[in-house]
Parts: sequence; structure tokens; C-alpha cells
Amino acid sequence: MSDHEDRETFCHDPIGHAEARAGMTVGELADSYGEAGIGAADIHEAVDIYAEMLDDDVTTFVGLAGAMVPTGMRAIVSELIRDGHVDVLVTTGANCTHDTIEAIGGKHHHGEVTAEGHTEREHDENLRDEGVDRIYNVYLPQEHFALFENHLREEVFTVLEDEGAVSIQRMTEELGRANSEVNEAKDVHEDAGVLAAAYEHDVPVYCPAFQDSVLGLQAWMYSQTSDFTVDALADMTSITDVAYEADSAGALVVGGGVPKNYVLQTMLVSPDAYDYAVQLTMDPANTGGLSGATLDEARSWGKLEKDARNVSVYADATITLPLVVAAARERVGE
Repeated sequence: MSDHEDRETFCHDPIGHAEARAGMTVGELADSYGEAGIGAADIHEAVDIYAEMLDDDVTTFVGLAGAMVPTGMRAIVSELIRDGHVDVLVTTGANCTHDTIEAIGGKHHHGEVTAEGHTEREHDENLRDEGVDRIYNVYLPQEHFALFENHLREEVFTVLEDEGAVSIQRMTEELGRANSEVNEAKDVHEDAGVLAAAYEHDVPVYCPAFQDSVLGLQAWMYSQTSDFTVDALADMTSITDVAYEADSAGALVVGGGVPKNYVLQTMLVSPDAYDYAVQLTMDPANTGGLSGATLDEARSWGKLEKDARNVSVYADATITLPLVVAAARERVGE
């Protein structure tokens, strides 16, 4: 008899080896990850959990932080909305701003962190002189912000200023309507985007820190000479109602910050908590910051059910989001 047959924390589950062969589908690659360890195993579990969240009976909250739209993740989110896989979207003012810029004809461009023969500082000084804003290796010409301002003033704020104090969700709804209509009227080559898809499919978009963006700056400036104003607390009722009424709920948290917490905190005033949760982040947990905090930590607050299925994947979300979404959708036959 082996001296180790009474092991309590060990099970016989040997590591296999992932495959990477020509012709594999993304779903097959994700399944292959399940044979491996570390981040590959986390990706596999994220796909497994998110595939369950795609069930029509699961109310799905999506938190979309940072600058995911200008870095190329826009179509993934808008397609999930159009296909009925997002019940609530919580995002940043930056994503709303950049989504709108593309909806009305602007574009983001491939760029460089540094230019040959220059330091990063010299490169950014040159970009400033040339009127180009940089998001790591993505460029955005500043003239697009002038188009954005005109769009807000002519198509959005003028409609809302007669409604009294509006909720942030009402503002994003009106912005989605305007984006959809202008995109079609001007026959813009790029898709109308996230906010337009949400408007067209009655998906509420919450942007609790919208003041922290060009959208917020423009709203504030317009409010100085008009009756337009925003009630920042008004959204708390509607998003909490969605959580309260959900029979089963799942959270897909892309990045951290305000969208992450806003998604998770909805369950603090609901009788139940999330049954499923997937987090894609690069922030470490050991600094004590919210953005890297594990979803297991959220369980201690009552944001996740004790028996919830959850996983945190620590890697660049521009890599992991497309992989997880594509593999999960392949699994459920979409």
C-alpha cells in the first residue's frame, strides 16, 4: 500500500499538452488549453463558464472598462448585443466617446509607441504638434473631437435639455439613437457600433463615471449655457431592478475600475448574487486594488453566490476577449 493513498489535497489529474496545428478552430484551441496549466487552463475555464452564460435564461451584465473600443474590440461587443447576449452594459465615457467617433465617420489608426530615432517623450511632443492623440500604439486625429462635439450639441443635448434632469442611461440611449441615425444617413463605412446596437435592441448602457471623459467634458460645457443636466443617481434604480428580477445572472468583466465594481455591486441590494462570472484583467490581485481583485474576493462581499462558477484571467483583454467569446459561441453553435 502506498504511503500517499490518504492524500486529501491531491487528485490524479495529470497535465496534458496543448495542441497548435493547422486548421484548428478557435474552439478546438480553447479545448486544447484545458490540457495545460497556468493561464491556458484559466482561458479554458473562462470559455466553459461564458458558454453557460450565453444561455437565454441567464441575465448577462457586461463591464467594459478602459479603451477597449479604440483598440479594436468594438465589433465584438456590438455583435454580442445584436445577438441577444448582453442584457446590461456598463462602460466608460471613453468607450462611449470613441464608439461615437467611429459611428459618425471618424477612425482610429495604427501608430507607434516611439518613432525611430526619437525617445517616447520626443515622439509624443511631435504628435502633440501634429494634433494627434495616442493610446499606446493607436492614434486618433484631434479633429475628430470637433466632429464629436458638434454631434453631441446638434443631435443629443438639444433633445435632452427639455426633459429636465436626465439619467446617464437616458443620455447614452439618446446618443445611441443619434449614432444609428447619422451613421445611416451619412452612409458611414464603419458600423454604427455599440451604443447604436444597444439602442436598437433596448439594452441599457450605464456609464457611472462618464464625467471622466471627453463626453463628460462636453456635457458639462453644454450645461453651462443651457437647461441640460444629469441626475447621477437615477440609474441606480433601473440597474438594481434588473439584478433583482434576474432568475440567474452572469457577469463578464472586461478590465476593472468603475465598470467592474458597478456591475458587481448591483447584487449587494438584491436577494441573490451572480451565478457566473468571468474577469479578464491584467491588474494583479496582491496590490489590494479593485481592478485586479479576484472574483473569489467578490464572493466574500456577497456579490457572487457561494457556489458560483467563476474565473479570473490575467492577460491583455484585447487578446483574451476575442478568444473567449469566439470559442464560447462556437461551443453553443453560433
